[in-house]
Amino acid sequence: MKAVVSVTGCDAVGIIAKVSSVCAEFDVNIVDISQTVLQEYFSMIMVVEISRINAGFTVFVDRMSELGKQNHLEIHTMHEDIFNAMHRI
Repeated sequence: MKAVVSVTGCDAVGIIAKVSSVCAEFDVNIVDISQTVLQEYFSMIMVVEISRINAGFTVFVDRMSELGKQNHLEIHTMHEDIFNAMHRI
């Protein structure tokens, strides 16, 4: 099972490190990552493998959201089933 994590906000040192540290804390593997900086704005999308997650998925989602609030970022985590349903024509 996979999930999609999106991160947006003002660019700062260590954003990728902080997000990947939370992934490691939950035993969530980063499968693919794309990030860019447009002027001073940071944007990242990650596909993560959650089949070995060591806590409930909602706990991971809440922790990512809290990380975003602590760092003045928007971090949204969506299960692949929801993501696929939203983008199906």
